[in-house]
Amino acid sequence: MIEGSVRPSSTGAGRQVRGEECRLRSAKPGPDEDTAAKARGRLPPLSMVRAFEAVSRLGSMRKAAEDINLSHTVISRHVRNLEAWLGTRLVEAGPRGVSLTPEGKAFARSVGAAFDLMAKATSELRPARHSSVLRIWCVPGLATRWLMPRFHQLQQAMPSIEFVIRATDLEPDFAHHEADICIRYSDGPKGTLHWVLLERTRMFPVASPGWIARHPSILRPEDLVGQPLIHEENHDQWRQWFRAVGCGDDIRLNGPRLWSANLTLDAAATGQGIALATRLIAADDLETGRLVELLKTDIRPGGYYLAAPPERWNEPVLKQFRVWMEQAIATTGGCDAPAAHCQW
Repeated sequence: MIEGSVRPSSTGAGRQVRGEECRLRSAKPGPDEDTAAKARGRLPPLSMVRAFEAVSRLGSMRKAAEDINLSHTVISRHVRNLEAWLGTRLVEAGPRGVSLTPEGKAFARSVGAAFDLMAKATSELRPARHSSVLRIWCVPGLATRWLMPRFHQLQQAMPSIEFVIRATDLEPDFAHHEADICIRYSDGPKGTLHWVLLERTRMFPVASPGWIARHPSILRPEDLVGQPLIHEENHDQWRQWFRAVGCGDDIRLNGPRLWSANLTLDAAATGQGIALATRLIAADDLETGRLVELLKTDIRPGGYYLAAPPERWNEPVLKQFRVWMEQAIATTGGCDAPAAHCQW
């Protein structure tokens, strides 16, 4: 055996080794990639950015808190911490909620685009949505007083579906897959969603039999003036109703504000005053006698709309739910109006 060292020759294997070295050197990150990597290391915490994105999109700390299931205090702290991290003001508080500073608007545009890209990348990588799950966002009054009492019928009609129902006044972000379909109460369609008008529903005053027995008869809309009227979050609905029946705007409105239609009907059913109800949310209470309609009016300031993204409108599960809703509403104490289909 001859012992010694192997010296690479100037040809063949030597050239191959040097070629590998060259290729390894060329695989090192270039200056642009290196700069991008360093920039990613200087990103603020994602929780703070997510809170700011929700505030900028919804225009309210409270709505942002509901949207991403955090408390108002946590959302506010995240936004303030982000401002401190960036060294600039992003949000200004005002009497009508929050507004973005010029720096906040610029940051919101970039952050919104980044979240849209993440949502798109996620939807492309993850498995296709399971058609056995249907996520529904529905206005609270209709969800609680009409949909839930009929939920067993819905389950029987669609037994293979797992329902995830959220009672909320917020509109879902379909691009971020928050919901598959939503049910809204509105005075008219808007936006680019596909929609069906479930019912242009009547709105009318109701009270409990006990309240009616203790007070003078209500024979005209004017007789309601001065009575304890129960409001939702503001006086707008009652003022709009009085205007529609010809009483004008110069009316002093009494009574508490209870924020939601569900609470106003509960208060009316326990004899605390007069509430405004739509045909659907009052249907079961009227049938059982817990509530009684006052006067006979035909005021229809808005309607219930079912909406979904156009590209998903004809998916079998969404179509089956839409058909069930239309049929169930039509058999709820008589139908006020036929359904209409359009784009929202």
